[in-house]
Amino acid sequence: MATLGPEGLRAAVAIWLVVNAVNLLQSVGFVTRPVAPEVNPVLGLVIAALAIPATWALLVFRRRRAGWLFFVGPLVFDLFVVLMLAVDYLARVEWRDPVVPMIEVPYLLLFFGSVVLMGLPMYRLDRRRWLVTVTTSVILLGSMAYATSAGVG
Repeated sequence: MATLGPEGLRAAVAIWLVVNAVNLLQSVGFVTRPVAPEVNPVLGLVIAALAIPATWALLVFRRRRAGWLFFVGPLVFDLFVVLMLAVDYLARVEWRDPVVPMIEVPYLLLFFGSVVLMGLPMYRLDRRRWLVTVTTSVILLGSMAYATSAGVG
């Protein structure tokens, strides 16, 4: 952790903010799908905008040689954002209903992989912040279960 330096620590906090914002924004998206599906595309664009601080942190981690665990989370998140924008906004492919596994599998792997990988470094840096991420992740999973039970997961 000493190799992070002040800028690296700011980048780690930025990633912590990004992952928790993603969890909460997507939770709102899941909860509103049954009653206000038009909210979800707006939230998706807000989530996509979080790639800006994530990419900044990725570059800081790379420059500081912070190690793969710091680097991989924002990288996977950026890959998820590229896929999301390409599929949901540019090509406008309907892949959720009916399910298109060739899109669903990488989409969900990149999304949930980025959440886990962006959250992991905080475990060693600050357990209290890490527990916040665990809490927002549980909220995300609960909201996903709610949307699925409502038939719009």
